[in-house]
Amino acid sequence: MNTGKLSGYMKTILPILLGTAVYAFGLLYFIIPNQLMEGGVTGITILLKYAFGISPSLSNLVINIPLFFLGWKILGGRQIIYTGIGIGSLSFFLWIFEKMIDSGWIETFETDYILASLYAGVTLGAGLGIVFRFGGTTGGSDIIARILGRKYGFSMGQVILTIDIIIIGLSLFYVAKENILYTLVAVFIASKVIDFIQEGAYAAKALTIISDHAPQIADIVTRDMDRGVTLIPAIGAYSKQAKHMAYCVVSRQEIRRLTAIAKSVDPRAFIIISDVHDVHGEGFKED
Repeated sequence: MNTGKLSGYMKTILPILLGTAVYAFGLLYFIIPNQLMEGGVTGITILLKYAFGISPSLSNLVINIPLFFLGWKILGGRQIIYTGIGIGSLSFFLWIFEKMIDSGWIETFETDYILASLYAGVTLGAGLGIVFRFGGTTGGSDIIARILGRKYGFSMGQVILTIDIIIIGLSLFYVAKENILYTLVAVFIASKVIDFIQEGAYAAKALTIISDHAPQIADIVTRDMDRGVTLIPAIGAYSKQAKHMAYCVVSRQEIRRLTAIAKSVDPRAFIIISDVHDVHGEGFKED
């Protein structure tokens, strides 16, 4: 293996290791000490911990073995390699943090359920988001989420949220209802953090302006705002008349200004504003 390929692999593997470390820390520092829950296979390992005292690092590894082979079949060779790294590193970091907590090197957070659920959501979501962004999974429901995301375009955060709610609902037989409610807060926050990291930290707005005066609007935006505008030929379905649509991506702070320009040229302009994420190019994030 040449140096370039090795460097490329390490740029993927190291973030996966970081993500699983953050996720394992959130589980052992916030979730388990406060008798909270988690979804998917991780939720099952936590239930085994509560009921029988089985180490999550061990149960996570054992339960994920059949799911690992499912991922091998569906996700392909390189993907499953990163999944195996995620599964193995998660169990490893769970074991490391277990030892550190048992030896007293780390004191767990058991002060406030609200704060615990908030911090748990952020750490678990950040950990999984990093792992997903670099093409890995931690096994369990993560494999299912990635498969559904690839085949049907579902948001991974949404898939995991749905699976987690089902698993957490089943845990009502073993965990106090109050703790389940706090857990739902953590799960919801985690899903939002996952999507935030997956979609990119920089969120902008795309404006599609439908107007008989789109070229004039584009000229003013280009001149006064220094933003690129794309003119798209279109035909009105009702009028059958040819016209243009102006498409422009701006920061959130520039929405009002661009809208004002469009309305000053054509008060009847039809403007569509939509979210865009992780924008690359001149005026935004450069690669």
